Amino acid sequence: MFRNWRIGSVNGALLAAYFIPAWTLVAFNIIVAPVHGLYERPSVAVALFLSDHLQMAGMSTVRGAWLLALGRLTVVAFFAIYLALLCVPRTRKSGGSDEALGIALAIGSLISFASMVMASKVGEMAALRLHATELLLLLGAAIVILIERPEAAPQIVETPAEIPASLGLEQAELLHNS
Repeated sequence: MFRNWRIGSVNGALLAAYFIPAWTLVAFNIIVAPVHGLYERPSVAVALFLSDHLQMAGMSTVRGAWLLALGRLTVVAFFAIYLALLCVPRTRKSGGSDEALGIALAIGSLISFASMVMASKVGEMAALRLHATELLLLLGAAIVILIERPEAAPQIVETPAEIPASLGLEQAELLHNS
């Protein structure tokens, strides 16, 4: 059953198994109660950075929180698309699902890196460790995807059918050749 699974496919599926529930829960907490959800551990560094360093007012902070939730849900959506494409064996073998995984990894890495920098600026060590770990997970998967290439499609060489000798096509006849 698992003969045609590449290591990048398994790695991407394991990442999706972590990021889909974790980031969906964080995003929905932000959507339901933007200020309370933003000040929970996965997003507290962003909240402190927005309020302390950028000195954003209440409504601007809420808009920033919703933007963060939208980014996280976008990553979750691309991981879900990746898992759906991974279920099709032909797509999995040819690497057709790697594009969705690449987009999820790129956006997720950007969010995790920005959150890690913000956690460093505000001195929130628990959030810094969380975002650094997520960033390392995403970058490790990106390296595996870049190094491991999908298997090449089998090349089918068609041989021309035998031409019957009765047609008289053994020798080309040109106009000047009589």
